[in-house]
Amino acid sequence: MSASNTKSKASATQATVATRAAEIVREYGPFDGAERINGVTHDGRHVWAATGPRLVAFDAATGEVARTLDRACDAGTAFDGTHLYQIAEARIDKIDPVTGAVVASIPSPGKGGDSGLAWAEGSLWVGHYRERKIYQVDPATGSILRTIESNRFVTGVTWVDGELWHGNWEDDESEILRIDPDSGAVLERLAMPPGTGVSGLESDGAGLFYCGGGSTGKVRAVRRPTGDKR
Repeated sequence: MSASNTKSKASATQATVATRAAEIVREYGPFDGAERINGVTHDGRHVWAATGPRLVAFDAATGEVARTLDRACDAGTAFDGTHLYQIAEARIDKIDPVTGAVVASIPSPGKGGDSGLAWAEGSLWVGHYRERKIYQVDPATGSILRTIESNRFVTGVTWVDGELWHGNWEDDESEILRIDPDSGAVLERLAMPPGTGVSGLESDGAGLFYCGGGSTGKVRAVRRPTGDKR
């Protein structure tokens, strides 16, 4: 399928998709010394939030900060089960979460224009905000294996139960979108309240999304729809 046909299909589908209000079930933060949230990930117990100069890990059940790592964290964050991955300017750092050491780095596909970051099926998935793209990236080399085009600006990115979701933030409007990974067509839309943005996105693997709140310095837990996927 050509890029033009993909965009046309995505636009046509977008017009027919109903929007539902995002259900925010909890807010965390703001955290001491954190002026914004750039990316989020989840390691099974802790939510990690990228705040710019440091990563903050907090307990998802209590909201208490468990630890911090002094690492540049300008955009998305991911966890592969062992290591953290963090976008820092035009590179992606692989970080030992125990020691905080950077054990490897690869170039980021957006060369500094990157946004969200996720881990799934042995690959990194990197959002490119203004290009409205999501790249599948080899975590060892940084090579782009696949490109998915959305028709919205891309902030956070996450995969859960075979579904690809990404955040969108344009002006004062923000949504969490489920898109077709083949065509980029929007399949489901969760609208955040006015003035409430999504700067990072990660699923807990179950019924919640964790959403970075940009300059509010907050992370919000949003209910993930798990019903009819028409």
